[in-house]
Amino acid sequence: MSSAADNLSLVLYPTKELKLENRPVPVPKDNEVLISIHCTGVCCTDIHLWSWGRVANINVETPTVIGHESSGTVVQVGKNVKKFKIGDRVVIDTSDPCLDCNRCLEGNYHLCASIKCLGLPPVHGTYARYVTHPAVFCHKIPDNMSYEEGALIEPLSVTVHACRRGKVTGGDKILICGAGTIGVLTMLTARSMGATKICVTDIRQDRLDFAKKLGADHVLLADPDSNICAQRVRELLGDFPDVSLDCCGFEATLRVAMKATKPRGAVVVIGIGPGEAKLPIAETMYKEIDLIGVNRFPNCYPRAIDLVASGAINVKPLITHRFKLEQAIEALKLLKEEKPGTVKVMIHCQKS
Repeated sequence: MSSAADNLSLVLYPTKELKLENRPVPVPKDNEVLISIHCTGVCCTDIHLWSWGRVANINVETPTVIGHESSGTVVQVGKNVKKFKIGDRVVIDTSDPCLDCNRCLEGNYHLCASIKCLGLPPVHGTYARYVTHPAVFCHKIPDNMSYEEGALIEPLSVTVHACRRGKVTGGDKILICGAGTIGVLTMLTARSMGATKICVTDIRQDRLDFAKKLGADHVLLADPDSNICAQRVRELLGDFPDVSLDCCGFEATLRVAMKATKPRGAVVVIGIGPGEAKLPIAETMYKEIDLIGVNRFPNCYPRAIDLVASGAINVKPLITHRFKLEQAIEALKLLKEEKPGTVKVMIHCQKS
């Protein structure tokens, strides 16, 4: 682990250029572990950073190793680390908050004003052979969980947080806008929490077919008219959705969710869209709808790990493509092109 050649990494430049480079193997600080990355899933956030040079209010201003949905093996521990030993199999909560502000002390570390996150510039991420991270934000995974399944714990934790925020419970009727990876994981999570009827909408039939295959009760090719689409959702579910979860974040999907949801229901915003939208805000007033935001996944990794390890959620069917780290640029291109049949693209980072 002493040679720079051992740490092949995918670097995104401010010019929107991706390069594979050999970088030094990082040295863990006293409270950190060094992790040999096995698998990293390609996320739409990575594609946004590459395509737009930014995501939300974060801009690519310096060369940054991207990637954040990861699993691996602990290969070195800092001198203060007690909970891990060399050889432990782990997944990474990508957070690195201050742990001292009011938000952190409340348990809402994901809202820390000074939080740093793996793979979000300028913090280097996990399309790499090795990465260091605070031990407190790493989680052991059981032997019956593969490294590929472990890499899906990060996006699954987002959906656990979203369903908790929306208070999804037994008997609920659910609308999910968007049938990409997060949409399908949201569907699986809502089902594990007791939802009995789930309708998934999307503008692509191949994604709807996949959602149906994995357990959606109803799928709907979204109509451009939000009123028509909302009415069709209610017809398919036989009633208003109790909770609508928007996994796209676009104006069109938010409008459908707000118009479809029952009085005193909840609309949960998961997807990251353009940032601003013209919405039928009167819907929230007249129907007393709760409009709820979701940011990351505070304290959700243990639940997500248990859901997969117990078999309550099977994430393996989502993995449709696999690449080596040396093929990482090709892997990101595949997801960027949105070819039919592409769901989760997985990069294996270990040296073969």
